[in-house]
Amino acid sequence: MPVLTRLIPSPLVVDIRPGALESLGGVLADERISNSGRLAVAVSGGSGTGLRERLAPSLPGATWYEVGGGTLDDAVRLAGAMKAGRYDAVVGLGGGKIIDCAKFAAARVGLPLVAVPTNLAHDGLCSPVATLDNDAGRGSYGVPNPIAIVIDLDIIRDAPVRYVRAGIGDAVSNVSAVADWELACRVKGERIDGLAAAMARQAGESVLRHPGGIGDNDFLQVLAEALVLSGIAMSVSGDSRPSSGACHEINHAFDLLFPKRAAAHGEQCGLGAAFAMYLRGAHEESVHMAGVLRRHGLPVLPQEIGFTTEEFVRAVEFAPETRPGRYTILEHLDLKTEQIKDVYADYVKAIGS
Repeated sequence: MPVLTRLIPSPLVVDIRPGALESLGGVLADERISNSGRLAVAVSGGSGTGLRERLAPSLPGATWYEVGGGTLDDAVRLAGAMKAGRYDAVVGLGGGKIIDCAKFAAARVGLPLVAVPTNLAHDGLCSPVATLDNDAGRGSYGVPNPIAIVIDLDIIRDAPVRYVRAGIGDAVSNVSAVADWELACRVKGERIDGLAAAMARQAGESVLRHPGGIGDNDFLQVLAEALVLSGIAMSVSGDSRPSSGACHEINHAFDLLFPKRAAAHGEQCGLGAAFAMYLRGAHEESVHMAGVLRRHGLPVLPQEIGFTTEEFVRAVEFAPETRPGRYTILEHLDLKTEQIKDVYADYVKAIGS
């Protein structure tokens, strides 16, 4: 009998624990990612400075590169600077912008990337995508998955709490995104990758059902694992479908319509997910999701992130235009302004003020 299988693009190392940063060099050597210690380390000029001082003695062969921001030009400059060296791997040490720049630069020079996030704001830390600002606004660029993920929970706890909250919203929104994928399968015949859907759904449910809070190591461990699994799910499916549905369309609408007022990605995705669940008739699930988001200090109403009801309705109506070709509950219902207002009023009553 033939044995059929497939290779799953995933990191060689996933090290999530308190104090993980201190053994970064040893982990890379043990896994033969960098026996020589010749690493190109991308850091920010702000919070990265303190981490550089702390890590430099344990990484004597590393060359440190300060990244100015999260633009395509920054990533291209970083790649150009690294070409002059002979490195085993690139280490992206910092927040999402730094890691995305490092992802793009590593792919450009043909080196593996080690992602060392300093916050858990979204699921991009392990995804095969680098999101970078460009002249047209913002673009997504395909890149290889990181070869290793090292997440120090002590560092995560020291980061501003809003970053953890944003990560919770992004992870929980998977539940809504997978429901949209299943809807597209039923109505449009879109193919579902069952493994990717299972990984993304379980990642979201693990955060949604966990009784702990932002200050608990156990909860942070589950959140970090969920965000890593979400990224791998996107690699398995070959696109963002497992983690991006109506929730992310609403998020993109906020970003495009109100670029100077938009809240954090995960905050907007969590709000979008709770509302999308209500739209699809999953009222109990919507109320439960909104309750969990509230417990963690995330917004469930647009007013909580500075938007009026009218602006939220406008964002929901505009949302399908942000991802042409993607079928979600928003495209399925095709609601007009007054219909969105009515459903939103019911949603507000259901979740309570």
